[in-house]
Amino acid sequence: MKHTRITADLLLQAYTAGIFPMAERRESRSLLWISPDQRGIIPLDRFHVPKRLARTVKSDRFEVRIDTAFSEIMMACAAPAPGREQSWINDDILSLYGELHTRGHAHSVESWRNGQLVGGLYGVQLGAAFFGESMFSRERDASKVALVHLVARLIYGGFRLLDAQFLTDHLAQFGAIAIPRNKYLDQLQQAVEGHANLYCPAPSGRSGSFSFALLSGETGLTGAVDATVGACWPGWLVLQLITQTS
Repeated sequence: MKHTRITADLLLQAYTAGIFPMAERRESRSLLWISPDQRGIIPLDRFHVPKRLARTVKSDRFEVRIDTAFSEIMMACAAPAPGREQSWINDDILSLYGELHTRGHAHSVESWRNGQLVGGLYGVQLGAAFFGESMFSRERDASKVALVHLVARLIYGGFRLLDAQFLTDHLAQFGAIAIPRNKYLDQLQQAVEGHANLYCPAPSGRSGSFSFALLSGETGLTGAVDATVGACWPGWLVLQLITQTS
């Protein structure tokens, strides 16, 4: 089913029904509504970080920020790249998700190195569901590190669903699976009715003690906190949050 124009409000309604838009090509002037028979998801309690990637995350080679360069992330995801000359991100997608970002429904997770944006991803949040849309890398592991940081925030922030749209070999290495549409819709309904926080605070600094209060149903970490947009979490904390809940 094709539409020449949709609104941000309609887009949010579509997400709650398990539907998302894509363009056939970067130059397309219309969008397609997509609802896969088999939906790709990444179970947050079974997320897997390969050993080499874990070392990269812990090294803090990349500075990972949240929502400081949303439009730049989208443009980079839409741009031609080796092995990805075409894109499903057209001008309508750029405009719609830009509006969702302004409303607080769309977010970017960005990998920076030496002051340069070198990778990242963006997605949509509704309640306790996060819908991953696209990612890019200009340096090895830059987008993967952003994904690991995202998952840690989702786990600690109380999210229930990480939607990956389609199962790919790239995502399978992190534990992604495909589930039937009806099972996905059940999980989706529970998630969008929940409450979660992508900006949940974390301890500052490279070391120190903190409590895994989320495991007992509480919501706070001990120690100094910084919950501002763009605040970076250290790699050791990111890995601890993931390993303690997987």
